[in-house]
Amino acid sequence: MKICQLISKTLHDRLWRPSGGRPVQISVSAACFSGSCLWNSRKKNLSQYEMVNQEEYSLLVRSVVSSKLCPQTPTSLAEEDGQLYGPIVKSKPVKGKHSGRVLRNAFPLMSHSKVFNHSPEPSLVTPLKIALHKDPSKLEMVSVTRILQETMPADQAFYLERWRKKMIDQLGEDGFENYTRSLFRQGKLFHGALEEIFMPTESQEADEEEVQISGYIESVQHVLKDIGHVYAIESAVQHHSLNYVGLVDCIAEYRGNLCVIEWKTSEKQKPSLRNTFDNPLQVAAYMGAINNDDKYGFTVENGLIVIAYKDGSPAHPHYMNTEVSREHWTKWLFRLEEYMDKKDKIIVKS
Repeated sequence: MKICQLISKTLHDRLWRPSGGRPVQISVSAACFSGSCLWNSRKKNLSQYEMVNQEEYSLLVRSVVSSKLCPQTPTSLAEEDGQLYGPIVKSKPVKGKHSGRVLRNAFPLMSHSKVFNHSPEPSLVTPLKIALHKDPSKLEMVSVTRILQETMPADQAFYLERWRKKMIDQLGEDGFENYTRSLFRQGKLFHGALEEIFMPTESQEADEEEVQISGYIESVQHVLKDIGHVYAIESAVQHHSLNYVGLVDCIAEYRGNLCVIEWKTSEKQKPSLRNTFDNPLQVAAYMGAINNDDKYGFTVENGLIVIAYKDGSPAHPHYMNTEVSREHWTKWLFRLEEYMDKKDKIIVKS
């Protein structure tokens, strides 16, 4: 555009003299686009192109578009856009599919009827290990794990299915089934070994099964050093108001803060909290249940997800402070409502 404007200005300021004619002024549109000229007087026997001094016109155009002019750069274009349209305004990222929705039941994470209390002396308290008891007089409670599985986001389900198909291609159907069974068994053994660490018994002999999880145990050694008193281990939690249950791995002090702790195993590195997918929602769901369960004489506002690795590389501990925990508690409530809505639709159809 600047080149065209410069040509126009130059042509307006210059008079051309065709052979045997009077001075003629070229219009802007003639120079830039069509090549037609606006003449003060016309000769019927000559075309408009023939009336122009072609040699002088060519020299003029070459001088205008020559390298003497400063070419535009990304920086100059950005400055130009800034003058024309103002500064760039970066939009905020979309917070997810629940943004804009309003919870029908914004149940609080904390229960105001319970008081956080460390007494009696923590060192004298045996960790709680509450078994799950079903009350036949009440509606059947659904597990946290099931709710999260049945309300899994589409993108997460896509990647999980793609991974499953890839593993089946490599291992076959039977091989993949054995692989998943082995992972489940290793996870169970890992949790059992941690329970043995926190609640030691007389038998301390290592067997062949413990050798299989030695890498996981080695992986979490640096995390275990920051674990203080343990309040509960492999203990059932129930939220009677929201009608769900779960089995919490551990409730303990981590660097002085009481946390709901989930121990996870992985063959792939997960260095950030977002790599843990729905695990933060699981932790938040357990927090809410503990804070509203009278069997637990304390409240919890923090969480910890520990990712242990089979090769023994240092585990990644992902700490969830109160703010992060409340954020994921809200996300959990949305998923819980989504599950209840699906369940109601199934009941209506049946």
